[in-house]
Amino acid sequence: MSDSEIVGKVRRLAASGRLSHAYLITGPDGSGKHRWAMALASALVCPERGNPCGHCPHCKKAAAGIHPDVTVLRPAEGKKEILVSQVRQMRADVYIRPNEAGRKVCLIDPASAMNLSAQNALLKILEEGPVYAAFLLLSETAGALLPTIRSRCEEIALLPPEREQREEDPQAAALADLLLFGQEQALMARCVELENLDRDTLQALFQAALLHIEGRMRRDASLRPVGMKKIQLLKTLAEAALSHVGVGHLAGWLCAGNFSTG
Repeated sequence: MSDSEIVGKVRRLAASGRLSHAYLITGPDGSGKHRWAMALASALVCPERGNPCGHCPHCKKAAAGIHPDVTVLRPAEGKKEILVSQVRQMRADVYIRPNEAGRKVCLIDPASAMNLSAQNALLKILEEGPVYAAFLLLSETAGALLPTIRSRCEEIALLPPEREQREEDPQAAALADLLLFGQEQALMARCVELENLDRDTLQALFQAALLHIEGRMRRDASLRPVGMKKIQLLKTLAEAALSHVGVGHLAGWLCAGNFSTG
């Protein structure tokens, strides 16, 4: 996923008012965890409309890693673990109000390096921290963290690069985006075009778009409510295609069904 796509997703979260105070960003090396973290950190400190705007001083400082209200917690030099003393120091710092921005962001990388005592200390901050505090936890797997920590974070689960590339079938990706983001006129035009496909090709397109939406939801938990509705619609249509429903009927069903599911 490109940087612009990540920023676009974060902007939609910010515009909807659904930015969480805590994110757990999971995925293997190369999946984009750090790019997601930087985009979210910028959005949390950016005061402009369309945040992260990318051009205000807050965004530029966050991107350069020099924003005074964005701190990174890592194992000490030569150590493998993040110790409870480090988390306690972070907790003390969190209760000092932001220097420049309206929010204070702490990025923990890798969060899986926290030992058990450190994780329990972090849990207290997640539960009782000040309203201006936000936390970004990076880890290869969610299972490396306590269930109580995971339950207090919005998870963004990223795919390995090779799996994401397999899911990025251009036609399926375009159809999935039309279904997810409500571009009604464009979807109507696309459904007219779908009437020119044969039934087997259309059925395969429905299946590929379904997989694309599932991948989007793994990477962006905020899409889950609407994504599940679109997946159910595509499953129904794919099954109908196997029952020899006409292509024109399937295309019309897709258009009408999308609008009715919202």
